[in-house]
Amino acid sequence: MKVIGLLGGMSWESSIEYYRIVNERVRDRLGGLHSAHCVLYSVDFAEIERMQVEGRWDDAAAVLNSAATKLVEAGAEIVVLCTNTMHKVADRLDVPLLHIADTTAAAVRRAGVHRVGLLGTAFTMEQDFYTGRLTGLDVLVPDADDRATVHRVIYDELVQGIVRDESRRAYREVIARLVDRGAEGVILGCTEIELLVGQADSPVPVFPTTRLHAELAVDVALGDDLGVSPDPNRPRRT
Repeated sequence: MKVIGLLGGMSWESSIEYYRIVNERVRDRLGGLHSAHCVLYSVDFAEIERMQVEGRWDDAAAVLNSAATKLVEAGAEIVVLCTNTMHKVADRLDVPLLHIADTTAAAVRRAGVHRVGLLGTAFTMEQDFYTGRLTGLDVLVPDADDRATVHRVIYDELVQGIVRDESRRAYREVIARLVDRGAEGVILGCTEIELLVGQADSPVPVFPTTRLHAELAVDVALGDDLGVSPDPNRPRRT
């Protein structure tokens, strides 16, 4: 089993889910008392969030690259960036990285879905660093008011561990409007969204990026030939 590096803290609420899913996946696949070979580096999300708001993406990339390098130095052979939004700087991380958007796009295509709705932070929904990697898919994003609602709930509630029924209802309504526009599935494109909604909240298939990403990391670590590997454009360290 290869060592999985979890680059987390964005937020730590979803990083907990990564750690849990990775270990559950190993247990389910290998049985008994097996658990994952993994290392975790958790950053201070307050610093990263401030850089996001101020548009200091170069600074954020430098912080994450330093953290990712420490994971490799600690033995990580596969690095998983435990956030959707910060994949905006994924191409600047000099480590073998499994890209969350590639993972998600593959899952959507396997499900036979072509037109898919996307929920996430405003950065993820409105910029092409993420949607541009959802190759072969017709991606729908919510309208401006709904995007503001989805973004606010993530930053004001979910990253702080706050889960509210009224926010769940609001997300259900956003999903319903995407379905009315023709969405055949919905990507939960923020790692905290799975804390709030899931398949029971949608009339069409949902694609939970945290779970998809974490489970793929295990499958690759166990040597499955899935046609997926750490981004070949990222250099591998020895």
